[in-house]
Amino acid sequence: MDAVLVLEDGRVFAGRSFGAAGERIGEVVFNTGMTGYQEILTDPSYCGQLVTMTAPHIGNTGVNEFDPESFRPQVAGFIVRSYSEEYSSWRSRGSLAQLLRDYQIVAISDVDTRALTRHIRTAGAMRGIISTTGESVESLIEKARSAPPMEGQDLTRVVSCTTPYEWDENSLPFSPPYSYGIARSTQFHVVAYDFGLKRTILRRLVDHGCRVTVVPGSTSAEEVLALKPDGVFYSNGPGDPAATVYAFENLRGLLGKTVVFGICLGHQLMGLALGGQTFKLPFGHHGVNHPVRHIPTGRVEITSQNHGFAVDPESLPPEVEITHINLNDQTVEGLRHVGMGCFSVQYHPEAGPGPHDASYLFHEFTQMMAARRS
Repeated sequence: MDAVLVLEDGRVFAGRSFGAAGERIGEVVFNTGMTGYQEILTDPSYCGQLVTMTAPHIGNTGVNEFDPESFRPQVAGFIVRSYSEEYSSWRSRGSLAQLLRDYQIVAISDVDTRALTRHIRTAGAMRGIISTTGESVESLIEKARSAPPMEGQDLTRVVSCTTPYEWDENSLPFSPPYSYGIARSTQFHVVAYDFGLKRTILRRLVDHGCRVTVVPGSTSAEEVLALKPDGVFYSNGPGDPAATVYAFENLRGLLGKTVVFGICLGHQLMGLALGGQTFKLPFGHHGVNHPVRHIPTGRVEITSQNHGFAVDPESLPPEVEITHINLNDQTVEGLRHVGMGCFSVQYHPEAGPGPHDASYLFHEFTQMMAARRS
């Protein structure tokens, strides 16, 4: 059926529906990854967003049971240039379109995603609506404009787990049998806050010898410390970090008492807990090809990123060290406070999807936990 994407500034993109019927409102962003659409769709950090893929051909490898980063697609809507009805992969178990329909995700194809991406880069990320209802453009514009902006939204409560649970599954091997295994031995106990946690992150922690207890994002510092962890992991997640007040206040109660490693939203919460401030980026960083320089070594990493906010470097106290910098726009990509035993990065070191340049950070985390024990 016919579908339309309407932006709050009145820009209209016509296309064809290949997901569920209806309409969905969200912040329109673009992802520059060439592969990994199933991981992107199921990343809870995309809650409340209409995700545009800049790669033109989407759906050609179908979907499978190995790649989801959460139990369902999390995006508000999906926008592509060319959807492939036919799919081919030895791992595929069904079509992308059927997955979207099963979970009531509205999706639109045949969109000039190059023009849309250029528009967002110029005008900034904005609210939009995908509709298959045939409603007038004027009415859809008003709906988009009446939607709440991303600033001020705490979306972590939408995607976080509601009860604690244990995780012991490790990463998928590169040779047969192609199935996730169970950790045989662990050296460290890590409590992982779920603000929109991805499964690949948990598997990477298990790969590095961690027994992982996942807790809801609202769990107090006292409750976490009562679990006697060797370290605490602050996860990725959606929304405005400044609106997630309970999360960075709880982090303040953990700093100096245990080792803390944060990524993405967890990095922004780290900056807030250490006395800094955050701000909204014009169109965010979403993709698997973002260059980041590790300042202590000068090494450049190609990283996987998905965030719309950043830490203001001018707001950080002098004892906080900036360890990584984004080479595209010079925003802060990493922090460390030696005295507090904490560090964080803005990107996704678990590489789900993306390059493995940053996997060393999990080793640094375990080294810090081992050093604290001795």
